[in-house]
Amino acid sequence: MKKINIETWKRRDHFKLFSKFEEPFFGVVVNIDCSKAYRNAKAANKSFFLYYLYRALKAANALEEFRYRILGEDVVLHEYASVSTTINRPNGTFGFAYFDYHTDENAFIANAQKSIQEVQNTEGLIPSQAGGSEIHFSALPWIDFTSLSHARSFSFPDSCPKISFGKIVDKDGGKSMAVSIHIHHGLADGYHVGQFAAAFQKLMDET
Repeated sequence: MKKINIETWKRRDHFKLFSKFEEPFFGVVVNIDCSKAYRNAKAANKSFFLYYLYRALKAANALEEFRYRILGEDVVLHEYASVSTTINRPNGTFGFAYFDYHTDENAFIANAQKSIQEVQNTEGLIPSQAGGSEIHFSALPWIDFTSLSHARSFSFPDSCPKISFGKIVDKDGGKSMAVSIHIHHGLADGYHVGQFAAAFQKLMDET
């Protein structure tokens, strides 16, 4: 973790402006073509959720802006962003699973599967910590949404990006998925969200 010198930071003015907002997050929804990724995941007998989650996390980790966090009065840059994701339970509730990023996809999936199983066999929630390295992920596989908002406590000093995945739908002979991206405007702009979306799509298109 590296502390940023805000006074010499290129985002100094942006950070000082948007960090004063009651709601400093902005969000967009993009559509990701997942035709190739879906076929590849099924051919490899992998969970499609973990398949696309790994690629989304890999794309986010390639961008500094998705690894900045606010810690007290400071801005820090984490070496890598980790995962905090909602996991559905058989009783209709959900819990939070936490696991780290691995450059090795198989290691990432194995670690994720272990964390998911633990959540599904327990009860309760584990709250996030301010300034943590995680990205808040969630999946709404029942809904092909066109917009999305998040429940937020404005008194909680949150700066973690939030990425949500929608229902897989058939479109023009292929498959498409809505993806919502919310991020603190003091730490990133629309340009960086566009970079993330392009990087994620490229990883989903790999053969």
